[in-house]
Amino acid sequence: MKKYLLFLLIPLLLACSNGGALSTNEQSFIAGNGVATFIPQADRKEAPVVSGPTLDGRNFVASAGKVLVLNVWASWCSPCRAEAPALQELSVKHPEVQFLGVLTRDSVVSARAFVKRFGIEYPSLVDDAILLKFHGQLTPNAIPTTLIIDAEGRVAARVSGEVTYSALEELIERVKSNE
Repeated sequence: MKKYLLFLLIPLLLACSNGGALSTNEQSFIAGNGVATFIPQADRKEAPVVSGPTLDGRNFVASAGKVLVLNVWASWCSPCRAEAPALQELSVKHPEVQFLGVLTRDSVVSARAFVKRFGIEYPSLVDDAILLKFHGQLTPNAIPTTLIIDAEGRVAARVSGEVTYSALEELIERVKSNE
């Protein structure tokens, strides 16, 4: 009987202890803790070509020679909602930097409502297959995740979890200065 009870309690204990997994809107995801990883220039690897269809029906292709801030998000993700204003403000403050969202595990209708609610002006890809191309590098590993790709097209930094305005701005400046 004790073994049977333990068998029933393990999933409950795992869910309560969280282990980094959260469930929102009946969709599980791994939540990051906001830790930033910066890669020195000599150790950076080439990022895949970032392109694809966007929420507004256009096609996005990352511009060569520009820093790119790529944010993986979903409308049902609380940390994504919390960080949205900072991302939008920084996209306006840094017009020389490309900002791009990558919608994951969400509906286009919900995503469009999110973009409208938070006044997001930069594009978002609707196909998250691009994330698979980062395999073997500093990959997006949580929702949200923010990657910064340097002007040479190499992955320079990652924030796993919610970004803050000041932390992301510091990373953008470091990447722009070719540190």
